[in-house]
Amino acid sequence: MSLLFKEIDSQASPIGEISLRRRRIPALGDRDIYEVKLGEEFLMSSMFVDAEEALSELGLAAVKGDDLSVVVGGLGLGYTAVTALKDSRIKEQLVVDFLDTVIGWHKDELVPLGKILNADPRNRYIHGSFFDLAIDPDNGFDPEAPGKKFDAILLDIDHSPTEFLAATNASFYCTEKLALMAEQLKPQGVFAMWSQNLPEESFETLLKTVFDKVESHVVKFDNPFQGGVATNSVYVCVKGL
Repeated sequence: MSLLFKEIDSQASPIGEISLRRRRIPALGDRDIYEVKLGEEFLMSSMFVDAEEALSELGLAAVKGDDLSVVVGGLGLGYTAVTALKDSRIKEQLVVDFLDTVIGWHKDELVPLGKILNADPRNRYIHGSFFDLAIDPDNGFDPEAPGKKFDAILLDIDHSPTEFLAATNASFYCTEKLALMAEQLKPQGVFAMWSQNLPEESFETLLKTVFDKVESHVVKFDNPFQGGVATNSVYVCVKGL
């Protein structure tokens, strides 16, 4: 196999074949680039992580207090989770992922950030559906503490509020189910969510039916493949007292 490309792992999953690859692009410098594909669709790349990191930075910047309990929905390559742990206020972090394969890549340290997450005692992996756990506040995200409330929930799973990783995720984006998730936040808790698109006014309007404060942030980053600047967005929502 070429030194410039290696498929590290590929496994069947409930939503299709998922694969982890490592490549080098000489024109972009001496570094390994990690990619995740679902079937023929690219899900994520370690080349473009600015918005994933901004999700944690912007979300946690809106949280008041110390000894924070945080949920990260979607593990991916680990950038949102690792960035969150840079906040010294975090006491515990639960990273929820539907795909046991992705959790295994981190536990086995097949991806670079797995070592960091495994070494941090504040971090814990939860294998399960974020969307199912989000709408079940009586049990909630932590199997060791049913009904536990959190200071922040950071979500990076779907491509956007209108473009879904799995069709079944679409039903989550409504007032009723967002409100059930919000029950798992403490007073003045924060829900933040990544999107690959610019802020959508219709989604902001929906979020305002549940949260007292809603802000949208545009995150810009260089994309050498497009020859310019690309944009993602982060929604940051604060629950009232």
